[in-house]
Amino acid sequence: MVYFDAASGAPLHPVARQAFLASLDEGWADPARLYKEGRRARLLLDAAREAAAEAVGCRADELTFTASGTRAVHSGIAGVLAGRRRVGDHLIVSAVEHSSVLHSAEAHEAAGGSVTRVPVDRGGAVDVAAYAGALRADTALACLQSANHEVGTEQPVAEVAGACRAAGVPLLVDAAQSLGWGPVPGDWSLLAASAHKWGGPPGVGLLVVRKGVRFAVRGPVDERESGRAAGFENIPAIVAAAASLRAVRAEAAGEAARLRELTERIRARVPHLVPDVEVVGDPERRLPGIVTFSCLYVDGEALLHELDREGFAVSSGSSCTSSTLTPSHVLRAMGVLSEGNVRVSLPAGTPAEDVERFLAVLPGVVAGVREKLGAGAPQAVAGREELVLDALGKRCPIPVIELAKVIGDVPVGGTVRVLADDAAARLDIPAWCEMRGQEYAGEEPAAEGAAYVVRRVV
Repeated sequence: MVYFDAASGAPLHPVARQAFLASLDEGWADPARLYKEGRRARLLLDAAREAAAEAVGCRADELTFTASGTRAVHSGIAGVLAGRRRVGDHLIVSAVEHSSVLHSAEAHEAAGGSVTRVPVDRGGAVDVAAYAGALRADTALACLQSANHEVGTEQPVAEVAGACRAAGVPLLVDAAQSLGWGPVPGDWSLLAASAHKWGGPPGVGLLVVRKGVRFAVRGPVDERESGRAAGFENIPAIVAAAASLRAVRAEAAGEAARLRELTERIRARVPHLVPDVEVVGDPERRLPGIVTFSCLYVDGEALLHELDREGFAVSSGSSCTSSTLTPSHVLRAMGVLSEGNVRVSLPAGTPAEDVERFLAVLPGVVAGVREKLGAGAPQAVAGREELVLDALGKRCPIPVIELAKVIGDVPVGGTVRVLADDAAARLDIPAWCEMRGQEYAGEEPAAEGAAYVVRRVV
């Protein structure tokens, strides 16, 4: 099996394995105790904290080890909102944050707080001026990921951090995807990350809170990790996380250049190998190992299963499948196609031969899935220069497939009115128009679902 899903979890780095096994015999005792075994465990914990802090670019006493990256995000957001409650209850997030950030925002909103979600452009990046414009006198906290987990787009963190600093608002950066490649630039205030994203063991997260940030721990306070992470520290896993972070950083420059060339190869060749494909995400400001593309007229779940049969483990940013009918919030915010979405995220050490075999297999896999979905003629009733396409009860990507079949049946300037009750159609039909050079004329109410009006241009 060729593993192309490093953005979900990178394979365990050899240094992490070695460090974990070595520390099992040394780091089992309670590091809070004063006897010999406790002091030995404390030395390991302190050394790991120093190494991780050096990689992040912070003081060791600003860094807390948590049970996961998600826990780090939740604790960081809750702690600042509580610590700055006298300032206000306004929280800012981008529309493409990781679900851990968005879930915290939803909980804050449910508790009576206010949330501003800053939109992104079609490449997935926030506009610095728009983000700065969302800052208010009652803003307690702002959040911005360093790079997107689904499409790889890097965010203008340093510029946003400068705007937040000028407004006196702390900025929390979710650096889960980028920390293995280098420190996060800018004058940020808090940072969260997760070890399994850079080849460390799962179950270890980092939370950095800069000195001077008002922070109040929510819930019962534990005496460990400055009260910010309750429970006995998993010292072997923490040591492995810090050791692997240092190791991947030492390899980062050379490996980034190599993986960037491989992902650029995929970005350039997939649109030529497979018709009706859109490569999404910023083409320049992006992480080295991630490339994402969307295929028209393809069910994402079926495509991933077929690639799995061919020996490739990839993931999809789209949730438009038989089990969940809600498109990815990232793709929806970007306004790009959600159907048939494939994310290829290359782990360190990926050989070029694996990428070449993927490119050789992909066209046949996509063609096979399209063939399975292409059966059945659409039900349509022709009007004067308008055609009504009844796609009610049909799920993504069927409405778009049927739209593509009938758009040529109306003259240039004529319209196709697509009746659909699948929520994904609200995103996918405009995205199809963008890809195919047709005009999306808007959405209209209908007795069932909605009517999506497409005007033929070409």
